Amino acid sequence: MESGFLLTWIGALLIIAGVLYGAAQALWRGQLSDAKPGGRTGAKASLEPRQSPKAFSFKTHWPAFALVLIGSILILTETAF
Repeated sequence: MESGFLLTWIGALLIIAGVLYGAAQALWRGQLSDAKPGGRTGAKASLEPRQSPKAFSFKTHWPAFALVLIGSILILTETAF
C-alpha cells in the first residue's frame, strides 16, 4: 500500500517538473522584444514578437514531454491496480 502512494507522489512530481521545465524553456528561449534601453518609442517598441514563436515543438521540448509522460504512466499504473 505504501509503495503505491510513493509511485503516485513520484509521478506527480515528475509531471510538475516536466511542466515547469517546459515553461522555463519557453520563457528563457530569448528576448521578448528588440527594444533598446535608450528610450525608443513608437510602434516598433513593443514586447510582442514579430513572428509567432515555435515555443512548444517536440524537437526542443522532448525532455519536458518525457517527464510528463513518465509521471502520467506512474500515476495511471498505480490507479489501475
